[in-house]
Amino acid sequence: MGSFTTLTSKGQMTVPKEVREMLGLQTGMRLYVSVKDGKMVVQPKNQKLSDLAGFLGKPPSGKSLPIEDIDEAIMDAVAEDDERIRRDWRKSEP
Repeated sequence: MGSFTTLTSKGQMTVPKEVREMLGLQTGMRLYVSVKDGKMVVQPKNQKLSDLAGFLGKPPSGKSLPIEDIDEAIMDAVAEDDERIRRDWRKSEP
């Protein structure tokens, strides 16, 4: 499904009503605009994190992790990245 719209001199465009209705877009919603393969992609960004639950499907191992384990893995990754950044920074000092 597609519709035509016009780009104004200010770089603005109106999202056609049928598209807004299909996507559930409402006044004030934030949209993320990007370019992929030479095409403009517009995505609504007013989703709740809980709306994304399960969108990746089952984990490859078939085993879910408790939030505490996920938090710990994130903290470990951040600590490793911080350590790498500090190491690289020290190497670049005169």
